[in-house]
Parts: sequence; structure tokens; C-alpha cells
Amino acid sequence: MVTTLDKDNLAISAIVTVGMQIFFFIIAAVGKFDKVTDLAGGANFVVLAVLSFFLSQYYHARQIAVTLMVGVWGTRLAAYCLYRIIKIGTDERFNGIRESLPKFAMFWLFQAVWVFSVSLSMLLVNSPHWGSPSIPVPEFGTVADIVGTIMWIVGFLIEAVADHQKFLFRMNPLNNGRFCDAGLWSWTRHPNYFGDILLWFGIFTIQTSIIDPRNPDHSWMWVGIISPLVTMLLLLFLSGMPKLERGSDEKYGDLPEYQDYKNSVSPLIPMPMAVYSRLPFPVKVCLFEFPMYDSRRIIKRRRTGL
Repeated sequence: MVTTLDKDNLAISAIVTVGMQIFFFIIAAVGKFDKVTDLAGGANFVVLAVLSFFLSQYYHARQIAVTLMVGVWGTRLAAYCLYRIIKIGTDERFNGIRESLPKFAMFWLFQAVWVFSVSLSMLLVNSPHWGSPSIPVPEFGTVADIVGTIMWIVGFLIEAVADHQKFLFRMNPLNNGRFCDAGLWSWTRHPNYFGDILLWFGIFTIQTSIIDPRNPDHSWMWVGIISPLVTMLLLLFLSGMPKLERGSDEKYGDLPEYQDYKNSVSPLIPMPMAVYSRLPFPVKVCLFEFPMYDSRRIIKRRRTGL
């Protein structure tokens, strides 16, 4: 039952998230394996989507749409990551971490915060407080609903196709020692991240349909922007692109074809190589080509001892 202390079901969602991550952490820590890590993240999104939907007890079309979006995205993410780790065997992210219980626990705590904060837009759409007859919201089909749905569809397709293309590329023995530049990866160095960011901005855009800018009681609901912003900040500055760019520079930085690839392919926003390669560097920076993504000179100096 919804109480005045948790009218938006945020507290119960946080408790469920922490509980799920503790449960999977114990399994991973005891077994010392990586098979459940990404599965726990994706599955947690699905559980929160279904839980918040049924707790709302109103079942509006917008709630159904957003619940399905997050459910489909989370299910695909969990299934893909589980299948990938089964094929690969181990997750290099945890080398030197899984052996340290405090460090391993910090990762799972971080994952709980990630799941809850990114789910925020969806949780607010599914809130029984804003779906009640006493606080009417527009019927599903507003401009924001349509734009947000299109953003989600495009983002989801880009992320799913990019993941599939890279997986097939990595599974081909002929590509051993090569960097992935197939399909969408020839348009952007991180198409899956672009799709992920786009689809969460889409869900937030849908959420704005229930915010009445004339009502001061609605102003706090802009906190839903945390969902796409956390996704974007994590991928651009923390666990996503910086680490992958540095790793690619380490592996392929001496290859002329990699030099051409990195100089000609956008880091995030898809665009033709012929267009991006001709852009001046200040424009590239505005398109997220940050200096932190290029560690080739540092790596070369370290290797040569200069």
C-alpha cells in the first residue's frame, strides 16, 4: 500500500535495488565469478519497472509504454551481457578487484546507485501520486510522448545492433588483434553508448509530459533529468569511454589504420567519416572529442622511456 511517506514508491524501489545487489554480490563474492554481474544490473531495471507499474494501480497508457521500454531494454541488456560473459569466460574489469572483498563490494554499491538513479524517470512516470484522478495528467500521445518514443526506438535499435555487430566481430577468429570498425562502428567509436544515452533521454522526454510548468508542486519532478544525465556522465567521463579509449590506444595505438580510424570517426555521435575527418578540432571537441580520450602520446612516451 502506498503511504504518505513514500507516495511515489521511491523508497521501496531503493530498498529493492539494494536488496537485489546485495543478493547477487554474495553469489559473486562466494563463487568468485563474473557471470551474474551485468545480469544483476539489467534484471534490476526490469524488476523496478514491473514493481513500480503494479504498485501504481492506475495502469495508464504512458505507464504501460515506459514500463515496456525499460523492461525490453533491461531484458536485452541482461541477456546479452550474460551470453557474452559465458562465451568470454571472465570480465577483465574485475581483475585485481574480485580478490578484494571491500573493492568488490564498492562496485556492487556503485551498481545499486546507478540502477536507482537511472531508473528515476521511469519511477516518476509510474508514480501512483501523479497518476491518481485527483492529479490528472495529459493522455498519452503528447508531442513529448511522441518525440520521446521515437528517441527511445532509435536509441534502442542503435545500441542493440551495435552490440550484436561487435560481438560477431569479436567471435570471428579472422579479427583477432583487430579493432572493431564494422557497421555502426565505422560511424562512431561508441555507437552502443550513443544509443544508450539517446534512449534514456527519450524516457525523460516522455516523463516531461506529466510535468505542468504552471504548477509549483510539479517543479521537483525535473529531478528526472538525473536518469539520462547519470547515464551520459558515466559513459563520457567515468566507466565508459575513457577506459575503453585508453585500452584501445594501448592495444592498437601503433597501427596506422587505427590512427586513421581514431582521427576520422566520431567518438559518440554517428556521422560519416568523410564529414568528421574534415572538421576542425574545436568543433570536434564540441562533439565530445575530449583530449582525455587520446592517450597515444603518453603511452608512446612510456614505452620509449622518453
